[in-house]
Amino acid sequence: MLQITIIDKDLEELITTGRNSGKYEKLTRDKKFIQRLAAVYSTMESVETTDGLKQYSFLHYEKLKHVNLSSVRIMNNRVERLLFTENENKIEITIIELNETHYGNKK
Repeated sequence: MLQITIIDKDLEELITTGRNSGKYEKLTRDKKFIQRLAAVYSTMESVETTDGLKQYSFLHYEKLKHVNLSSVRIMNNRVERLLFTENENKIEITIIELNETHYGNKK
């Protein structure tokens, strides 16, 4: 099983309790998002290595080019992604990417 560490305390609170009064407060109102976030985290905990994330197509797992980060998508048709660094059988989740212009979604 992968050892998962969450660096951002606001993000840790959001994942473990579904609530946050800090920078992720807006996301706490979206119950479907919170359910999917918990499911993604549970899936990440269940694999032996990060290569195991590839078998779950709904995660859209990818290693990002030009930076030492990897990502998984939280929900289809949404831009939020969990960004993390990979080490041997260990990942460190750093942040939820909230870039709303990602994938050409220019508003």
